[in-house]
Amino acid sequence: MATMNWRTINIDLLDPESPANFSIATLSPAAPPVSASEVQSLSSQIKQLLRGGDSEGALRGALENPPYGGDAAAKEVHLATVVEILQSIKQSEMSPMLTRIYDSEGGVEVLDVLMKYLYKGMSHSSKPSSASTGSMSPQPTGFSQIHSRGGGEGGGQAMSVLLSWHEKLVEIAGLGSIVRVMSDRRTV
Repeated sequence: MATMNWRTINIDLLDPESPANFSIATLSPAAPPVSASEVQSLSSQIKQLLRGGDSEGALRGALENPPYGGDAAAKEVHLATVVEILQSIKQSEMSPMLTRIYDSEGGVEVLDVLMKYLYKGMSHSSKPSSASTGSMSPQPTGFSQIHSRGGGEGGGQAMSVLLSWHEKLVEIAGLGSIVRVMSDRRTV
């Protein structure tokens, strides 16, 4: 009788539900490919709604059609559109609007997509831009402080808006929204 070292047996190969036996790509649903021009035309339609005063319709339209199958450029265009919509909505309108969306059919999924865009927007506005990395001022503590020079809307204001939306969204949709977004393999 031959002796076998049982410690060298790969038991994952014996388990039919092991990731070694199936492709992990099957865990995320297939998303139809979306071109940057399609996202650009959708963005212009959404901005037309926003200019017409229908901010809730614009937000809903942007969140119901995320470009899951798009390339990086298409996703960036859509992110810019969503952030522009969020910045145009007054803080006093946030909670009632989120409540109406949450109570509507498919509202939970729409708010989960909003949470994805909030996190993506926060990750983008925390990255220093190429213009701001050149202006570093040394501090007495030995640390350098990076600050942007120039006017316009800075990342701090955009971050403040995104954090306000995050606070209201967690208040309405609950912590489950965060868990669903973190575990979803589809990215915006």
